[in-house]
This record gives sequence, C-alpha cells and structure tokens, in this order.
Amino acid sequence: MIVILPINANETKKLLSHMYNEVSKELFGFGTTLLKVTVEQNVITFQAKHRRAPRSEALEGEVPSLKQEVDFHMSLLYKKKLKQKLETQTNWDIEAVLRDYDSATQLAFTNIVLKEKNI
Repeated sequence: MIVILPINANETKKLLSHMYNEVSKELFGFGTTLLKVTVEQNVITFQAKHRRAPRSEALEGEVPSLKQEVDFHMSLLYKKKLKQKLETQTNWDIEAVLRDYDSATQLAFTNIVLKEKNI
C-alpha cells in the first residue's frame, strides 16, 4: 500500500520518524532515544541516537574488531530496510541512502536523497 505523505511538514516528519523507528525496532528490538528529521529540498536527514544493545557491549569488550564489523553490516542492513520501507509506503523514487554511524556515541546520521522529480 502506498501512502501519500501529508502536505503538513510536521505530519510528514512524524510519519518519517515512525518509519525510521520501525526499522530500528525490527533490527534491534527497540527504537531510538533521540530522533530529529529535517527535510530540505530533495534531501531528508535523520539525526538519531540509538540505544546500545547488551550483546554489542559484550562484543566490544571481548572482540572489538568483530563488534566494528557487525556495526558496519547492521548499518548497511538498516539502509536497505529503510529504503524498502520508504519505497513501499510512499510514492517517492529514492536516488540514494547515505548513513554514518558512530558506535562510540551511538549517533547515526542518515540522508535520503530523492530523485529530482519528487520535489
């Protein structure tokens, strides 16, 4: 089902936040502790603070290189799942999903670049 996002910017941001947190809950079992969404021209930016998973802490203490590799692959999976969710629930054509995650602070910045015709 395709959802046409409301014209109201605040409602759109709420729906985008909900979608972002749904992906977080699906992958990690819980949502973010802080989430800010901005929309500027054809770029949507999610600024999020994620919660540290207990097994992530255990890996960090025992095998830091494995924890870093897991974080990298989970970030790739996050991008894939978020893109799928946005494409199936909106009428947008997504050009790129860019994400940077810092495991030390649990901060993530995710940019969704829409194709120009979506503007």
